[in-house]
Amino acid sequence: MHHADLRGVPSGYDVIVIGAGAAGMSAALFAAIRGARTLLVEKTGFVGGTSALSAGSIWIPNTRHASAIAAPDSTDKAERYLQQIVGNRADADLRAAFLKAGPEAVEVLENHTDVKLRAYPRHPDYRSELEGAVVAGRALEPLPFDGRLLGDALRLVRPPIAEFTLLGGMMVDRTDIGHLLSATRSMKSLRHAARLLARYGRDRLSLPRGARLVMGNALVGRLLFSLLHRDVDILTDTSLEKIVRDGSGRVTSVVLNAGSVSRDIGIQGGLILAGGGFNRHAVRRRTAWGTDVEWSAVAPGASGDAQDKALEVGARVSERDLSVAFWAPASIRRRRDGSQAVFPHFVLDRGKPGTLVVDSNGRRFVNEAISYHQFALEMLAQGKSAIPAFLIADAAALRKYGLGMVRPGGWGTRAALADGYLIVGATIEQLADGLKIDPGSLRATVERMNGYAETGRDLEFGRGSTVYQNHNGDASAGGANPNLGPIATPPFYALRLYPSDIGTSAGLVTDEAARVLDSGNLPIEGLYACGNDMQSIMGGTYPGPGITLGPALAFAYLAASDATCGVSGQSGASGLS
Repeated sequence: MHHADLRGVPSGYDVIVIGAGAAGMSAALFAAIRGARTLLVEKTGFVGGTSALSAGSIWIPNTRHASAIAAPDSTDKAERYLQQIVGNRADADLRAAFLKAGPEAVEVLENHTDVKLRAYPRHPDYRSELEGAVVAGRALEPLPFDGRLLGDALRLVRPPIAEFTLLGGMMVDRTDIGHLLSATRSMKSLRHAARLLARYGRDRLSLPRGARLVMGNALVGRLLFSLLHRDVDILTDTSLEKIVRDGSGRVTSVVLNAGSVSRDIGIQGGLILAGGGFNRHAVRRRTAWGTDVEWSAVAPGASGDAQDKALEVGARVSERDLSVAFWAPASIRRRRDGSQAVFPHFVLDRGKPGTLVVDSNGRRFVNEAISYHQFALEMLAQGKSAIPAFLIADAAALRKYGLGMVRPGGWGTRAALADGYLIVGATIEQLADGLKIDPGSLRATVERMNGYAETGRDLEFGRGSTVYQNHNGDASAGGANPNLGPIATPPFYALRLYPSDIGTSAGLVTDEAARVLDSGNLPIEGLYACGNDMQSIMGGTYPGPGITLGPALAFAYLAASDATCGVSGQSGASGLS
């Protein structure tokens, strides 16, 4: 049941979950599957958190989906891979707990709920050159979901980033984009595109948005549908005011607030914090980032207040992470309504032939095709000279791949030039003038790149030297290297890139059952954390697609399992699969 009113909820629950992103929704769902009376509390008006804005990729090695696409893997192989990247920046026993619980969590979800996943046929680990990496099987995606099944509750799902939709609200995923771009060349693609558009047209006759949910929205839609099906109580626009512990130190209740109403609600089993991290925290953000990077692609609710309340009762935040946040380069644009669009450049343009990235001196400073997290960390390491950095494309590349918010085919070029999002020059030198960088320096950089495109070898940064990088290039372009191509067809375009955070890695320190630990490393009884409120088992590194959502599901499962252990309604379902 969805309550907007705090007055209508019972005075106690077995499990209360704070935060309704994918981590919190999963935790509430796992608790309900195990027979617990569960309350899910969200402080914004929408469920889904940052997960709703994301691609919805879930990185979990060794699930049944890997075998379905014949992608051989093993726990040892995944552990070897992670050990090289994460090392001692996070606890090895938490990593082991993730590798064991992840596949179990997927089984339980798929056997007992409407969450349905599949493995991408090819989605390489980001450090594909390391031992233990795989090209497919670990990255899962949610199947598209028909939001009409939610009825009135569809309005609770946080809409995707507007700039990632077409025609004012039609969601598209990787497969759809492929078909839309080939619609003039392939009958199969034309049919796919026609179905998409017809379906969207029908939805918009009665709904404010398209109801065919894909990517993160599909995951959130499926979780919400399953929660409603299991009668989990959901409160929106309700915040956590206080965590209450009894004399023995156990968490026994929470004080919740909605509007002018505050209520103390009892907890039998456990309180699970899944508030989405502290990216939007007014004070801690500045201190932790150590820089005034103001761009964030994270949902508005992630302001760290759940963590703050945990710190008040003795919890602590991890301090070993390579980076306190996860990052991506993003381009920024004012929308018509005055709000700011932050568009993360994950894979669609940076590593494609006919593009390059330079700093304010007109020089390259990074391999453009590495993962978005590594790329943005390089920007931060360079400091002022690379903030903003300039992503440059010739006319052929812009037409073929798009550039940021400008779509493939060049849709939206005119508007982007008019509002200054895109800069253009008839020659490289003119473009340099428009960007206020030295024309000679930019010309020399472009000529060097064109040489690399011819030989297929980037002698400066090794762009296009791994399976992962090649996967995001364009093998059909016919060059010597799928990531390299001449920057030669005028006019030449550029946009500004800024480092933007997309999640937090530093979080509440927990044990392998997701129990929150105090300064003496002892569990605070009855208190759990998962998702971005929990320290990342990746320690601020980014090994593959979906490394926030994979652990979020696994530790939501472990937290719910532990919190429901002594719960009366629990039907001995601990061995659920």
